[in-house]
Amino acid sequence: MPPSLQVGPYTVIALADGAGPFFSPRAEAFPGATTEQWSAADRFDPGALDVEGRWWLQFRAFAIRSDRGVTLVDAGIGPAEGPAASWAPVPGALPASLASAGIEPSDVDTVVLTHLHTDHVGWAVVGGEQARPFFPNAEYLLQQAEFEAIEDVNPQLRSTVTDPLRKTDQLRLLDGDTPLRGGERVLATPGHTPGHQSVLIASGREQVAVTGDLLVHAIQLLHPELAYAHEMDPEQARASRERVLHDWAAGTLHLATPHLTEPFLTR
Repeated sequence: MPPSLQVGPYTVIALADGAGPFFSPRAEAFPGATTEQWSAADRFDPGALDVEGRWWLQFRAFAIRSDRGVTLVDAGIGPAEGPAASWAPVPGALPASLASAGIEPSDVDTVVLTHLHTDHVGWAVVGGEQARPFFPNAEYLLQQAEFEAIEDVNPQLRSTVTDPLRKTDQLRLLDGDTPLRGGERVLATPGHTPGHQSVLIASGREQVAVTGDLLVHAIQLLHPELAYAHEMDPEQARASRERVLHDWAAGTLHLATPHLTEPFLTR
């Protein structure tokens, strides 16, 4: 059984899809980071640095299961022929991770795509020329702002992801913060991309934020003000990060992160 976190009626399940090095040195990814900040981040998350000194990423999706259904947040790096094949450690293991959690693709009723980067949409649509949604009964949720910015974010995903989902009438575009039928809430967290979104789960004084790429390395958890070179709007990304990390100080905030070594962290 994959790692999971129970918050009220919700079970949040971390679904591994792969692990591998980033495509450029981490100092280039965070040009403003100091030696002291890197040292603190390495103590916090030593698994993010491999023996060759490379930034080592996990690639995960998360399932949220309750008596109301199954929501999947992101769709991983995908199969060998998927859109992330040029840089990510494909083929991904998401189908096996889902099976280990007792979830069939047909069980998933909602897929939240945090943004249109290839390591977050890999299993959304499969089959190449015979393209089909991997989750046949799911409604796929994307921010309108992300859809409108697809030519700037990742134009190849129009033909491989969004067009096939529109053809099957499974793509739903959101406008900002939106409650989901399972009781979770989508939170607009733009900056990394124009329509980046995260997912919040709340029960009493406990909350879980499934972050997507709101933060991609522990250094941004320790220093939310640090810009990441692949954020399209660094100032907006910082504001989104601080909104999530600081707005829930009155209770317990758990973070479910796709790229850090540990899938779950508690603030």
